[in-house]
Amino acid sequence: MYQTFNKNKQRKHRHVRVRANVKGTKTCPRVSVYRSNRYIYAQIIDDASHKVLTSSSSLLLGLDKPGTKEAAKKVGADLASKAKELKIKKVVFDRSGYLYHGQVAELATGLRENGIVF
Repeated sequence: MYQTFNKNKQRKHRHVRVRANVKGTKTCPRVSVYRSNRYIYAQIIDDASHKVLTSSSSLLLGLDKPGTKEAAKKVGADLASKAKELKIKKVVFDRSGYLYHGQVAELATGLRENGIVF
């Protein structure tokens, strides 16, 4: 029997490993990233109370080209502005098993350029 190559299964396996070490608290919440084929989503989560504090996505922003690196950077900037309203300055970054490259890296850059530290 041959095993098929499943990219998403491997990503989920990496995600489990990352989440074993990355925990969000009230003072330092977690930024979780999800990429679909068309959009990119990001949430700020307090793992202690199991609540989503704020979120942003290229779908909500209504961008012309929602699956690009530029769109990911805008999502990061929007999430950073929402975090500032909640007085969140420091977060931990959860890449959800995705490689820190392309859209994920641009989202992180958008957060950093707008004053979020991680």
